[in-house]
Amino acid sequence: MSNLLIYNARLVDENTDAYGALLVSNGKILSVCKSDFCTEASAVKLADGIFSDSADPVELFDAKGLVLTPAFIDLHVHLRYPGQTQKEDLNSGLHATAAGGFGTVVAMPNTNPVVSDAELALKIEKEAEEIGLTKVFQTVSLTKNFEGKDVSHLKEIDAKRIPVITEDGHDVLSSSVMLDAMKLAAEKGAVVSCHSEDPELALKAKPYRAAALEIMKIYGLSAWGHFVESEKEISPETFTEIDSNLTAANSLLAIAEDSATYRNILLAKEAGCHVHIAHCSTKNSIEIVRAAKKEGINVTCEVTPHHLALTGDTEPMIRALVNPPLRHEEDRLALIEALRDGTADVISTDHAPHTADDKAAGAPGFTGAETAFAVCNTVLVKEQGFTPQKLSQLMSANPARILGLKKGLLEPGYDADFALLDPEKRWKVRSADFKSKGKASPFEGEELIGKVQGLILDGKMISL
Repeated sequence: MSNLLIYNARLVDENTDAYGALLVSNGKILSVCKSDFCTEASAVKLADGIFSDSADPVELFDAKGLVLTPAFIDLHVHLRYPGQTQKEDLNSGLHATAAGGFGTVVAMPNTNPVVSDAELALKIEKEAEEIGLTKVFQTVSLTKNFEGKDVSHLKEIDAKRIPVITEDGHDVLSSSVMLDAMKLAAEKGAVVSCHSEDPELALKAKPYRAAALEIMKIYGLSAWGHFVESEKEISPETFTEIDSNLTAANSLLAIAEDSATYRNILLAKEAGCHVHIAHCSTKNSIEIVRAAKKEGINVTCEVTPHHLALTGDTEPMIRALVNPPLRHEEDRLALIEALRDGTADVISTDHAPHTADDKAAGAPGFTGAETAFAVCNTVLVKEQGFTPQKLSQLMSANPARILGLKKGLLEPGYDADFALLDPEKRWKVRSADFKSKGKASPFEGEELIGKVQGLILDGKMISL
């Protein structure tokens, strides 16, 4: 038996914000002591209920006053494995998620090949386990090879090992096919995560984004929201042309999200499955989710750190290309309020690394695992008055519940996965220092508050 006593810690989960200590045994929390005196190992070991009577040795770890919180759980990452290892691979991706304080992540299936069968998904999970960092649940596509027709492969999945299925990267065009997939998910007990975006409206938006990109390439303008020095003088009229094209695209994509969110929730109601709406980004989609919850439909939803922190109303962030796009200020505020009142359940990163060339060519998405906590701590806790407990609920407890895991709380019997945080540390984002291969961050050069200082998984310290 291996025992670890963590003391001199500020214990934070959705129910707790108190100094104390906890005892870990064989990867599980054995007991918790919440008391100001838990700053000295000798005092902690005498505390009623915290000292183990076992003859096995107890390793001591002084948290030095740092926040000890359940490791974060991300329901939406792109590890780009297999087949896109120029963007990310399991090793770089899991070092990035570990550095971000994540103990568990759910990986999307839009890889090469598409993850469309249980055998490949379980193979990826096993390879990730051998790396010994963040635990990976690999999703399986809703339709075979993203072809939008065949869902028979879903009969093979075991929801305990593959708890989420998704067509992430786009949506299923046929409502009939989506309904069939959702009915199978209901039978299996799997969560259907929906990239809610009407495919035909998304196609209609493409020419506008392409037109903007052509101009951006001429002037060397970045596609991740930064002013870039250009050898060519850029006139106000040029910026207006770029922005008007992107505004037209984004307007269509907002309608695409809202209409698909409504459709997918209606289909889930009919199928009787748990539907999870990925990366909600509009005020209207939040209102649709809110109404569905009031009706008792089994729906959850997520928002991303970048949609909480940024808007695409003006230069240069209108050029920060991501799907869904950065929205208006009223949308951003609606997302924050949805987190506050429980309409939105979790924060997920949608970590989407790209090569520099792909990003310059307009590939949508940002690298987000290593900045997620700091962005959310800065925006939600420091600016919006959220409590640390609420943030822990959104990044740990609620995603654990969606996955059916005994994680996300500092309670006896729960998995001993913890992040060590300094919530006051100020630091400047330098993507060159990221563990991820992807360096495109819209927060490049920004000062954020809050830093992940350590990770403990299964009761063992992880080297970051």
